[in-house]
Amino acid sequence: MDRPDNGVPAALLGAVAWRKSRFSNPSGNCVELARLPGDGIAVRNSRDPQGPALIYTRAEVEAFIHGVKNGEFDDLTD
Repeated sequence: MDRPDNGVPAALLGAVAWRKSRFSNPSGNCVELARLPGDGIAVRNSRDPQGPALIYTRAEVEAFIHGVKNGEFDDLTD
């Protein structure tokens, strides 16, 4: 498969290994991530596993994770 576009139905990504944080809550309000062939990482809503997946590069996800670790988004949960 060529690099998928953002908003592609998650089912079209094939047999990728979706995973979520062990800190996810039991009611299913979670996001799941999957490594794609090449440089892509897909993100989907765990409550809608056949719904759209957003596709990011590894560098984009790394930048986001660094921002989270540095507290740059803490104000969003206040």
